[in-house]
Amino acid sequence: MEENTKRILVVDDERTNLVMAKKILQDDFTPILVNSARQCLEYLEGHQPDLILLDIKMPDMDGLEVMRRLQENENWKHIPVIFLTADSSPETEAMCFEAGAVDFSVKPIRPVGIMPRIRRTIELGEYRLHLEKMVKEQKRQINEMKYEFIVSMSNLVDNRDITTGEHIKRTANVAWRIGRELLRRKEFADVLDEEYVETVRLAAPMHDIGKIKISDTILMKPGKLTDAEFEKMKEHTVFGKEVILDTLGNLDDQKLVKIACEIAAYHHEKYNGTGYPEGLCGEEIPLCARIMAVADVYDALKEKRCYKDAFPLEEVYEIMQEDAGSHFDPKVLDAFMAIREEVVQNEEKK
Repeated sequence: MEENTKRILVVDDERTNLVMAKKILQDDFTPILVNSARQCLEYLEGHQPDLILLDIKMPDMDGLEVMRRLQENENWKHIPVIFLTADSSPETEAMCFEAGAVDFSVKPIRPVGIMPRIRRTIELGEYRLHLEKMVKEQKRQINEMKYEFIVSMSNLVDNRDITTGEHIKRTANVAWRIGRELLRRKEFADVLDEEYVETVRLAAPMHDIGKIKISDTILMKPGKLTDAEFEKMKEHTVFGKEVILDTLGNLDDQKLVKIACEIAAYHHEKYNGTGYPEGLCGEEIPLCARIMAVADVYDALKEKRCYKDAFPLEEVYEIMQEDAGSHFDPKVLDAFMAIREEVVQNEEKK
């Protein structure tokens, strides 16, 4: 462990304690000294220390309040904290650990007491990060295996409908990018997180899997469908959910199964309630299906099909914007419009 590269943020309102901390730490670590809670929070806005030594009693804001704010911030809550206190009572010790500290040290700090605590805490932090990276990489590999399996399964439709194969990959990519943009905007925070967005990416290729139960004469008809044929085509949404439950129903990842079913069943619902199969309205439509609706229509409009020519991109955008609030969730469509150039650039690379 290269200790001198590790940054220790020391927060104490007494200058004597800061001077002592610097003297103890400077040979082995890089100490950053601040004399108030306000300065601590300001420093954290632009930096990520490896450890915080935090005084409990300070005039502007006590250490417990600082700790509470650290715990509420996604970027800060994993920074280990050792409380500094003049009170060594069992009650204070319990209070420190209940607040979320990894340890505490009695003031005035001394090398023999504080240095082993710091080294142990940093080593445990590095080990935790190593484990998190391993778990994240394993999860990524598993997700990619799932994705390849799902694409292969969805390509069963491709054997009959030549427009479907690349369509499922393009729409999955667009849906994922819309999800990321909504997450960045903090929209739908009660539902949307990184795991949800990734699950949408994995599930999206199955949105048209129900077409496997639609006859070739309807699926590959070059002209406009009759009313009866269109009613039959609409059944692919219900069939899609059935196929997913039949093939993936026993999968351990039930969140993937749920989102895949929602996308397949409801991606043709419309925000104003005039879609199918159930005529759901507004946020009655699952978020994943509202995202998929935008991705699906975008790709369908811009690509040539057996029954129509491709629309120019600017016309595609105009058509979709006219349908904001009627066909599409306005927030989802707005997120798509914000990333449309990114989507085009990504497709041009392939």
